[in-house]
Amino acid sequence: MSASETPYQRIGGEAGVQRLVARFYRLMDELPEAAACRAIHPPSLANAEQKLFEYLTGWFGGPPLFVDKYGHPRLRSRHLHAPIDTPEISGWLACFRQAWAETVEDAALGAAVLPQVEHLAQHMRNRGD
Repeated sequence: MSASETPYQRIGGEAGVQRLVARFYRLMDELPEAAACRAIHPPSLANAEQKLFEYLTGWFGGPPLFVDKYGHPRLRSRHLHAPIDTPEISGWLACFRQAWAETVEDAALGAAVLPQVEHLAQHMRNRGD
């Protein structure tokens, strides 16, 4: 693979992002440690799954689907309605890390992307510390 490839290309483009996000949301229903995160979501995760797919597509360097549809992500303000503290962040990250491990084989990409994802997840905290 070329060093100039985007993360989006390296994980397999649209299909790769869809695999990652679909697994992420299945894990949210499966992992006990994700219970607090799951509890702040509606019964159906379909809308959240679509929005995360659109967001990550652009964030990974693919088409800016989320921005084209909704404007600037403003992630913290879009999530202020939901209490996000350590249990929610930890559960979300557990799902993301496992989904990544199961769907993305590029170890170098994981080493680059996962710390950024963890930073972003911590940035979403709006309760507690």
